[in-house]
Amino acid sequence: MTSALRSHWPEYLIEAAGLGAFMLSACGFGVLVFHPASPVYAALGSDLGRRAVMGLAMGGTNVAIIYSPWGQRSGAHINPATTLAFLRLGKVTRRDAGFYIAAQFAGGVAGVGVSWALLGDRLAHRSIRFVATLPGSLGAAAAFAAEVAISFVLMSVVLAVSSSRFQRLTGVCASALVALYIAFESPLSGMSMNPARSLGSAVFAGALAPLWIYFLAPLAGMQVAAALMPARARRGCAKLDHPPDRPCIFCRQAGAASLAAHAPLRVAH
Repeated sequence: MTSALRSHWPEYLIEAAGLGAFMLSACGFGVLVFHPASPVYAALGSDLGRRAVMGLAMGGTNVAIIYSPWGQRSGAHINPATTLAFLRLGKVTRRDAGFYIAAQFAGGVAGVGVSWALLGDRLAHRSIRFVATLPGSLGAAAAFAAEVAISFVLMSVVLAVSSSRFQRLTGVCASALVALYIAFESPLSGMSMNPARSLGSAVFAGALAPLWIYFLAPLAGMQVAAALMPARARRGCAKLDHPPDRPCIFCRQAGAASLAAHAPLRVAH
């Protein structure tokens, strides 16, 4: 464990920073789009329009994180359920998974904390509530089922695309789903798919009771997706983007040699 921390601490810190940045963006755009005093709130006029703009903002944030130099180095999981799905497939070691998950939870809480310091009471407003993920009007059962379904589809797409010749588009596909889910699915569950993201908001919003949904449902959906993937999707790397010039703790190689090791694992359609 000490060896893993000594060797891979940059990747662990990047995972914390990645989810922290995602939460900073979510809180900032949440206030901009959903606070009643915001001119954007009035200009958009409808809940669907606001959710669509929020979806585009968060999908874009996700793309920026995944394809940034830091995201390309850590793999940009920024989600414990994603890391655990890759662990199930043998693409991540137990030690790296443990440190990734701890970093993701820390980054989620820190990101909302910093956002509160910057945005103040606007972030705590009842229309924002620290962008907490909460069940919709159909209740907890519907929220749980929806979270399982969207998490299953997301991980299925990630694994299918990342094991194909279109691997470099994995992050784009995942981010497009995030945007669509926020626009159309969020009234059911709040759209999380990420236990660390939900905890970060819940700690400050005091919304701890529904957390079981956002811990169990994404994990269940992504684990089922990993279990059902064909053998070819079990190959390759745990990175959402795998450029040739970034170190890779999963391939156990660095730089151009990493791509050489990874390339034979891609399967062309």
